[in-house]
Amino acid sequence: MTPTFITKPRKTLTAALMAATIASGGAIALSPTAALAVPAGGYADLVETVSPSVVFIEVTQKALPVSADSELMQQFQNRYGRQLPVPPQATPRTGLGSGFIISADGDIVTNHHVVADADEVKVKMADGRSFTATVVGSDPLTDIALLRIETDEELPVVKFGSSEDIRVGDEAIAVGNPFGLGGTVTTGIISAKSRDIKSGPFDNYIQTDAAINRGNSGGPLFNAKGEVIGVNTAIFSPDGGSVGIGFAVPADMVKTIVADLSADGTIDRGWLGVQIRPMSDEVAAVLGYDAPKGAVIEAVQADSPAAKAGFKAGDIVMSFAGTEIETLRDLPRAVASAEPETKQTVTILRKGREMELDVTLGHLPKQDA
Repeated sequence: MTPTFITKPRKTLTAALMAATIASGGAIALSPTAALAVPAGGYADLVETVSPSVVFIEVTQKALPVSADSELMQQFQNRYGRQLPVPPQATPRTGLGSGFIISADGDIVTNHHVVADADEVKVKMADGRSFTATVVGSDPLTDIALLRIETDEELPVVKFGSSEDIRVGDEAIAVGNPFGLGGTVTTGIISAKSRDIKSGPFDNYIQTDAAINRGNSGGPLFNAKGEVIGVNTAIFSPDGGSVGIGFAVPADMVKTIVADLSADGTIDRGWLGVQIRPMSDEVAAVLGYDAPKGAVIEAVQADSPAAKAGFKAGDIVMSFAGTEIETLRDLPRAVASAEPETKQTVTILRKGREMELDVTLGHLPKQDA
């Protein structure tokens, strides 16, 4: 089963859904997991504190005119033997998502897939106020976007916590806008860390059983202190609804991406210029390891930083800039998080012999994203 990213554009919103969204007015529906040890007094104090900083996002894509040679017109002609006299008018596409305020002057974090290709982004506060937002920058590789709204009033903010410090079994509280219902809170635990769901080269998701549904995309996942430890992004689901397997981008990664986007609206990542594959069990046994580790270089791109530094096919990368490379995906993450045009020391194994190479990283080409 492939992961479902939990906000997708929809052609229409039903009147009932719109009414529910408007009528909710930021009301909170609390659904704690039965097996979780709820703190004395429940989560009401935490929810009361953080919910004003959680926003609901509606995006609109302008309708594209239906041309006479469009697929729809061709289907009509093939079926009825004639063309429609007037091409039908396409309707605007709309979608819903969530986000949260991180600066008092209007910076908001959400998912890239919530605002991708949007012509208009509306942000609705829990108190009913509405703003038109601009997209400062968006990163498809981590599915994080930074929005900004203009207001003379100081906005309520939430703070990031450390996703590195969380443990499996810790409490998790999700706040968002599922199905356009407005402010909704669900609770659960951290089910797993560092999940790779094959959605991109930097997968490092937090898994939670707190209920996450369509419209929760971009909303915060809190710890018991009310700190943001992740951004709710995807679910595994046979029918599009929550089955207790949700995924959030970890806060430590989000903080780095947001800081980069805030500077100039773009992400500049380090680039090594190699193709890699996992170490085989046979090679691990020959080298005396209990299990495969590191990243085996399969090919070195011509004129790349790796080629200039002397990397060769067959080299096994064991550490990069002091970071141990335990699994294949550790290397792309380590390289991408390093500043371009900086010199980094890489430890490799070449024909069973350990050695170090110094490489000056390049800029990850945009097409490689």
